[in-house]
Amino acid sequence: MDDLRGFLRQAGQEFLNAAGDAAMGAAKEVVGSVINEIFIKKEADTKRVLPSIKNMRVLGEKSSNLGPYSEVQDYETILNSCLASGSLFEDPLFPASNESLQFSRRPDRHIEWLRPHEIAENPQFFVEGFSRFDVQQGELGDCWLLAATANLTQESNLFFRVIPPEQSFEENYAGIFHFRFWQYGKWVDVIIDDRLPTYNGELMYMHSTEKNEFWSALLEKAYAKLHGSYEALKGGSTCEAMEDFTGGVSEWYDLKEAPGNLFTILQKAADRNSMMGCSIEPDPNVTEAETPQGLIRGHAYSITKVCLIDIVTPNRQGKIPMIRMRNPWGNEAEWNGPWSDSSPEWRYIPEDQKAEIGLTFDRDGEFWMSFQDFLSHFDRVEICNLSPDSLTEDQQQSGKRKWEMSMYEGEWTPGVTAGGCRNFLDTFWHNPQYIISLVDPDEEDEEGQCTVIVALMQKNRRSKRNMGMECLTIGFAIYSLNDHELENRPQGLNFFRYKSSVGRSPHFINTREVCARFKLPPGHYLIVPSTFDPNEEGEFIIRVFSETQNNMEENDDHVGYANKGDTITPGFPTPKPMDPQKESLRRLFDSIAGKDMEVDWMELKRILDHSMRDDLPKPVVYNRFSNNMAFETQAAGPGEDGGGACGLLSLICGPFLKGTPFEEQLGMSDQSNKRLIGGDEPNNGGPVTANAIVDETHGFSKDVCRSMVAMLDADKSGKLGFEEFETLLSEIAKWKAIFKVYDVENTGRVSGFQLREALNSAGYHLNNRVLNVLGHRYGSRDGKIAFDDFIMCAVKIKTYIEIFKERDTEKNETATFTLEEWIERTIYS
Repeated sequence: MDDLRGFLRQAGQEFLNAAGDAAMGAAKEVVGSVINEIFIKKEADTKRVLPSIKNMRVLGEKSSNLGPYSEVQDYETILNSCLASGSLFEDPLFPASNESLQFSRRPDRHIEWLRPHEIAENPQFFVEGFSRFDVQQGELGDCWLLAATANLTQESNLFFRVIPPEQSFEENYAGIFHFRFWQYGKWVDVIIDDRLPTYNGELMYMHSTEKNEFWSALLEKAYAKLHGSYEALKGGSTCEAMEDFTGGVSEWYDLKEAPGNLFTILQKAADRNSMMGCSIEPDPNVTEAETPQGLIRGHAYSITKVCLIDIVTPNRQGKIPMIRMRNPWGNEAEWNGPWSDSSPEWRYIPEDQKAEIGLTFDRDGEFWMSFQDFLSHFDRVEICNLSPDSLTEDQQQSGKRKWEMSMYEGEWTPGVTAGGCRNFLDTFWHNPQYIISLVDPDEEDEEGQCTVIVALMQKNRRSKRNMGMECLTIGFAIYSLNDHELENRPQGLNFFRYKSSVGRSPHFINTREVCARFKLPPGHYLIVPSTFDPNEEGEFIIRVFSETQNNMEENDDHVGYANKGDTITPGFPTPKPMDPQKESLRRLFDSIAGKDMEVDWMELKRILDHSMRDDLPKPVVYNRFSNNMAFETQAAGPGEDGGGACGLLSLICGPFLKGTPFEEQLGMSDQSNKRLIGGDEPNNGGPVTANAIVDETHGFSKDVCRSMVAMLDADKSGKLGFEEFETLLSEIAKWKAIFKVYDVENTGRVSGFQLREALNSAGYHLNNRVLNVLGHRYGSRDGKIAFDDFIMCAVKIKTYIEIFKERDTEKNETATFTLEEWIERTIYS
């Protein structure tokens, strides 16, 4: 609903503006038109933007989690179809329209979308190959993307992985091009048409120095499509684009607090073909202001070389650390201090050294600086460490080194696995947990330690900016583990209560990725990624890079039955033959079952609704536009004992004890809680308004009753005999007793964070993936699980485990079903 609130705020502002300038009737007309336009646009955006991100194939294979509007665009299929029909491709998922340019407002002028042959004569994909000088910035504030693109040209194998080289405007031209980007652990193929935004016949955004060269402009369009619009690229970090071009992991350093070994870090990065960039803090009063030394503030520069250069002066000789950089504008805006183009310092460098480093003095935006000047004049440096698969065999054989990498995907689900940071100790341990094992120290480390880079990246946030979704504030903490602690899966509350972290992310920050470098002795370590506040929903990937091998695994429970000692056993005796309790149960069954002597789901619902009416959740009223809620509670009556013997007896014998002296002793005389059914009922002293959503339970749902019957219905008749009925009520009594332990406020709801422990008490071990699904399926807006939904969770888990175990004949956690068998078994349950 956040995006809805944003739209209505926009509509309201236009309403006020119109009301001040014209009659109220005109203002109302403005509001109506704005809202209509917004919602029509939003519907179109949803159908367009979501596929633009997720309709692509992972190097030919369909990506997972495509969403409801998925439509796979296959490059070869579309190309061949266009060639056969003689038509030029027009991309329906990223059309030549204003919505593809901007999502926050309309363009301030008429934008014409033209194909390259309408812009220049003899258009070419590449003109005399490619280089960092092909990348020129236009009107879009995406210098961060240009800096990364310039870096990409330095390595042909990386370049051609992103930009397939077989494309041209001559052979097999059909107005269609494709580019590949790394997205959250997968490579995706992005298809575009070649219509580009122009004004007065000139390209508006990224372009090449050669007017008829178009690879860079088309690359930018594909990247814009990946994220939903060109505007989505406004503002960003060079790290982000470098990762999307390579699948690497990025880190950055504040140069005012640079570590003493930063030049060594940069050299090691260069040895591993890392991509690097740097920038100066912007002037808040001037956009991209130029310093007296010729540097541009708020501008992303690419670092194209790091090396020690031989220097010979009349007084001394030695090596000086140097950095080569490039301004993506590619013009005369260059550093004019020491070691700038044609500066006198260069006369002390031997000619063979100049040739070796490729020294030129063209006014092309590229320049050299000493490392000391670099530290003095720049504020931030970014390094993209390449994934192991980025180096070719030739590069590895020539001495280029590679990182070792491990990666996991995960999610934070409100009320289940979104525990927030360490400040929220009670829920922090519910976050996903990962163990890394470091065995061998770095080869050249004198202290016998391991270099580790940990990177936490949240997924799909930039592409949803048009929906009002910004980045979450994220971070992580690292804890050491001894052999005894390794046995706990996951680590519980007490571990974090008494254990200090040995490392953590430098900040909790609302960027796409948080990354930090550590030096750790060999051993086992626990990494806990989290949002800053609890109950924030998001997906993430966590990656660990190290110089030597690292082993990474999720620190989570297995899925299956718990040990007997882990469960809660309700305090009631098991009925025995001729037991009075069993006789009462038999009379209850006979009175309900009817002539067929079986109970179906409707008859079961009558029993449960009556006997457990006081256990069902109290009504909750939510505000439509927030998660604020309130509910009425009633003090527990004397019979609400958490499901002991009296609870079972009231369940079994309730229909026979109304009006008898036993009724009060069993707590059956308590009045049901008041229900907020109508719009006139009070809610904490106030009326239920039209903006309220009432979440109330009118007894057990059909679904849960049907599932309970199916759980024990061996012959699939849709009904239960007495023995099955008796077993079911015993199970329900056990689950009720467990629920009461965790429902300490007697609201009929428990926190989703307690679901793992409650289901453990019921005899089931579950991991985060299953718990997340249960949270999404049965959780309320405020992350609570209602009593009847908890029963449903227990029923489903028990049923599916039994279905699986029935076919796991080898006891190796593998079961085989035909499609028909699987559908038949699961659809009935």
